[in-house]
Amino acid sequence: MPRIAALKPEQVPADSKPTLDMFSKSIGFTPNMMATFAASPIAFNAWATLLGSLSKALDVKTRDSIGLAVSEVNGCDYCLTVHSFTADHMAKLPVNEIILARKGHASNPKRDAAIQFARKVIETRGKVSDADLKAVRDAGYTDANVIEIVALVAMYSLTNFFNNVFDPEKDFPAVAPAGSI
Repeated sequence: MPRIAALKPEQVPADSKPTLDMFSKSIGFTPNMMATFAASPIAFNAWATLLGSLSKALDVKTRDSIGLAVSEVNGCDYCLTVHSFTADHMAKLPVNEIILARKGHASNPKRDAAIQFARKVIETRGKVSDADLKAVRDAGYTDANVIEIVALVAMYSLTNFFNNVFDPEKDFPAVAPAGSI
């Protein structure tokens, strides 16, 4: 049961409306998380700006895989449904790759290194080892890419924490619990 109601269109603050309308038009509907997040124009627009900027980081398969890995670690069921859907429909990841990403891996060695590093960042709260940093660099990621991975972890954690706190109604297909994959 949601802990805060998603806003109805007439309740959306004026400063959130353009951003929410842009997402709704792009997606084809208004996800409950966004209709809830829009209650704070400051937080919602800051997140939307970060999301827009980071949509240029790395490639879509790696970004969605990082989102799955981070959401799994943070136990965010809402985000796992969203990222599983987008990984399938937008990134065109096969089901086995979605499952691997949730477990912190990928069959592609370079993407695997990024996902493993992202998972280390969230699990250690950023206190990764020199070996962790060396492994992601050795896989071909530049320092700029490593910074982008850290930023993606932070962005996905923000939505994970938001959804774990407020528990908006899920509007994407349910996914299997982590223990069953």
